[in-house]
Amino acid sequence: MQTKRPRLTDVAQLAGVSSATVSLVINQRVTGNVRIPAETQQRVLDAAAQLGYVADPVAQSLAKGRNGLIGVFTFEAIFPVTQRDFYYPFLLGIEHAAETLGYDLLLYTSTSVGDGRRRIYRDGRNRLRLADGAILLGTESSKEEIQALVEEAYPFVFIGRREVPGSEISYTAADYASATVELIDRLATAGHRRIAYIGAENVTESLLDRRRGYKQGLAANALPLDARLICLCSGQKDERIALQTLLALGVTAAVVETGPIAYTLLHTCRECGIQIPADLSLGLLGDPFGDMDGTLNFSGFSIPREEMGAQAVYLLAEGLDAKTSDQPRQIALHCTPVTGSTIAPPRVHP
Repeated sequence: MQTKRPRLTDVAQLAGVSSATVSLVINQRVTGNVRIPAETQQRVLDAAAQLGYVADPVAQSLAKGRNGLIGVFTFEAIFPVTQRDFYYPFLLGIEHAAETLGYDLLLYTSTSVGDGRRRIYRDGRNRLRLADGAILLGTESSKEEIQALVEEAYPFVFIGRREVPGSEISYTAADYASATVELIDRLATAGHRRIAYIGAENVTESLLDRRRGYKQGLAANALPLDARLICLCSGQKDERIALQTLLALGVTAAVVETGPIAYTLLHTCRECGIQIPADLSLGLLGDPFGDMDGTLNFSGFSIPREEMGAQAVYLLAEGLDAKTSDQPRQIALHCTPVTGSTIAPPRVHP
């Protein structure tokens, strides 16, 4: 016959203490003004072990005012579930850190509205409140919704630097500015003096960080900033980047913001008969995600996406445990340099 599952009152009776004392010890709430002698605590633990008593995790969570869930919400139209998705490594880091800390994950996958974008609030209600706190990611973020989360003091951490007017938020980000400075240093050391910047037409915090690093890198190497060498484009496959104009201005190297733009640039180079890196050295400001054909091993740096995901969970958990989630905490992680094969000395030193 199946034996009866031991109850908290059974532990209290065997240990010779009150049920309230057992609850405080089992739920690890003997802190602050609650004082229970060490020998009494041990007697409770010994009684629980002898009876095979296991605390109800739901009851423990309720006792702590939490349910042990971390939400994961992305503003992207499709939740990143494939390995080729740029955001997929973030999820790996989130999962590993949550498992380490004993949290379960709640993925918000049905929050799209009519325009295809995802929304946190529906009918004025914050759907993230099913979880103790949430990790947010995605470039198509709504700053209005983020501001609403700040105003209601809901704990969250964003993956990627985000600026919200009038507020500071917690985030984990890649240190794009420093990584870009290091890449400009490598090009300057190779002998390049006219370095173009080829980027996107849109503006995000991460792209602004790269552009700031470009200007800092030029200044650090005593290279002039020439606005004519900054080329912004859509990155569409059939778009022609004004390479001939840049080359006529003495450009021997370029840094490229994203993988799709790098692909567009390669297409233009092939059409114009420009060889890389013999005629033009290239540095990629991140991982070569997109429609890359695999013929080049880009020089540049690797974004610590898995670590960013893990650190976001650790930041969130620290805020939940310390009950200071209203205090912003921000981390910028180092990007790993990638040697690659697309940087070489210029044919003729300027």
